[in-house]
Amino acid sequence: MILVVNGPNLNLLGERKPEIYGSKGLSFLEKKLSARAKELDEQLIFFQSNHEGKIIDFLHEHRKVAKGVLINPGALAHYSYSLRDALEAINLPVIEVHISDIENREDFRRKSVVEPVAVQQISGQGLEGYAIGLRRLASHITEE
Repeated sequence: MILVVNGPNLNLLGERKPEIYGSKGLSFLEKKLSARAKELDEQLIFFQSNHEGKIIDFLHEHRKVAKGVLINPGALAHYSYSLRDALEAINLPVIEVHISDIENREDFRRKSVVEPVAVQQISGQGLEGYAIGLRRLASHITEE
């Protein structure tokens, strides 16, 4: 089982800045990822919250049943050391995903405090970045 976690404002996917994040919503993304997971013989649990503590609680609660985490922490990536520490503490492989290319955005978006505890960061691939991340995470889990 793989946890697919989306942070703050990703509930507005498809509505918020479609020129940056695209016009497809979170339910579209979840359906697309579910189909990919089926091909990979993986099960997914989806979670989205605008609250840092709820995300951390979700990770803690599922740490013993999950095999890995695919996470788009949103803006939390840039300052949430508590999220970073939670991801490190649960001792699961993590793939960090960003829809936009954070390297070519505002200065504050260029550094991720989550990246050092992730197996890989995927940035700037749009929603396809999630599918890429899921494939790489599933492959990483298989290799362990």
